[in-house]
Amino acid sequence: DDDDDDDGGSDASEEMAVEKQSRAIERRRKEDEALADAELQTNIQQAERFVLPSGQEVETLDRKTEDLALIQIRIRENLNVLMNFKTLRDPERSRSEYLEFLQMDLAHYYGYSDYMMEKLMDIFPLSEIVDVLEANEVARPLTIRTNTLRSRRRDLAQALIQRGANVEPLGAWTKVGLVVFDTSVPIGATPEYLAGHYMIQSASSFLPVMALAPQPGERVLDMASAPGGKTSHIAALMKNTGFVLANDASKGRTKSLVANLHRLGATNTVVCNYDGREFPRIMGGFDRVLLDAPCSGSGVVAKDSSVKTSKDEKDFQRCSHLQKELIIAAIDSIDAKSKTGGYLVYSTCSITVEENEWVVDYALKNRNVKLVNPNLDFGTPGFTSFKGRQFHPSLSLTRRFYPHTHNMDGFYVAKFKKLSNEIPKKSEVPGPVEAEEAPQGKKGKGKPQSDGKQQPGKQQPGKQQPGKQAKAKSTPQTSDADADADAPEPMAVSPAAKPLKKKFGKGKGASPARPAAAGGPSPKGAGPKSAGGPHSSPGAKPKSPGGPKGGPSPKGGPGKGGPGPKGGVVKKKFLKAKKAQ
Repeated sequence: DDDDDDDGGSDASEEMAVEKQSRAIERRRKEDEALADAELQTNIQQAERFVLPSGQEVETLDRKTEDLALIQIRIRENLNVLMNFKTLRDPERSRSEYLEFLQMDLAHYYGYSDYMMEKLMDIFPLSEIVDVLEANEVARPLTIRTNTLRSRRRDLAQALIQRGANVEPLGAWTKVGLVVFDTSVPIGATPEYLAGHYMIQSASSFLPVMALAPQPGERVLDMASAPGGKTSHIAALMKNTGFVLANDASKGRTKSLVANLHRLGATNTVVCNYDGREFPRIMGGFDRVLLDAPCSGSGVVAKDSSVKTSKDEKDFQRCSHLQKELIIAAIDSIDAKSKTGGYLVYSTCSITVEENEWVVDYALKNRNVKLVNPNLDFGTPGFTSFKGRQFHPSLSLTRRFYPHTHNMDGFYVAKFKKLSNEIPKKSEVPGPVEAEEAPQGKKGKGKPQSDGKQQPGKQQPGKQQPGKQAKAKSTPQTSDADADADAPEPMAVSPAAKPLKKKFGKGKGASPARPAAAGGPSPKGAGPKSAGGPHSSPGAKPKSPGGPKGGPSPKGGPGKGGPGPKGGVVKKKFLKAKKAQ
């Protein structure tokens, strides 16, 4: 027993020594970690001191040969300084200098023009700008829409899986979308595709039709419909009832539109080829209108990388002007008294404010419409102010979709409700002047056309189509004297005298055998028995023939080459006499 006690005491002493060594090792390890952390923090602090290159250093940079990895590091450091500007800035440099240099680096690294990069930096905050640019470098997932006229999503998914395609539902926000991750067969050449069971369509293109929510039996206009993805979606939601008018301004694109509508089995659709701006005069009274307007394509850079460098300010202004004309035409094509509709959905595949919020705000100011909720469960609200410009507060009901947040093409959707068919008097809609056209004389001596100002005694036309009222008001029987009724008359001579003098003047006088109008007034300076006198008749011949060639006609008659009548002969009566002869 004593031996056992001795062994236990030695074991306890040995354990105490081991524990002491272990604690010493642990203490040294913690000290080393503390020193390493302190050194790391020192290195980080030194690295965070980003030094902005001077103007001369920027000029000497060779962008063509500069290493992209160094540019990427510089972009990251510059963003770090801008997001902690108070603590990390250089007191001698302004924030605008940091932003300008960041814009140059981003434009060079991602291949954008300076103008496009400035546009993107105005829209997105600095914390998101790199994510946006990176998302534009990656293609969006391939998505398809089930054609409910011929199939169901579950059946279609099973058929494609059996053919070697890996597909899954697109999301909870759609009941017809499928995303294709990979496939061993061409997704655009399967028997299901050829049979019209689905349409290859981007996820963002589902949104405008979902917002439009067409009902069976309605009259719907798709103003820019090619290649037919949205049109066939509308027809499917309407269950091939009602009437869908699919229009596209490009005649060549209507071929693919017709082919897709045939393949997908849309039988309630009519295809036409008109300029959308002419549509209020072609056909109106629609319950709902979808305007997926032509745009710059700044939201689909992943599909078309040429947008990075090919767009400038004139392109955006041109698109914005066209979109304003189209949205006004679309609103005018809607019947505000529709029992089930009266809605317009405006959408673009652009993310610029000039093509989205500016156009929507313009429509709100020039037509009796209001914005309503598009009933889309996701998306970023539209801008109500941008760079000092204030928009209508209801623009927060519009929706923006971005590649880096929603994993779909950049898109914009706005939904209008038309309140009245009346057009506001103070409309800013650009277009031809709508004014009554006065009849013109032979040589343009009649009353000039109106410059758009209301003339005294005449009512300014209200709602009319360009060129329609002017055509109706102009009558060939109206004389030049009637046209100049409102003009001041310096002397008691008919204003028709001047154009008649040009017609019947020297070298172009009327033949003496042609009688003047019966009972017409005598020309100025003509004798009592001259043609056109009170005693003349349509069938009577003048008593004296015309004078010799170049000489004056006796008794004031219009001889060959002689002076014609200077006044009193109205063009209307003369034409009647000529016809009677």
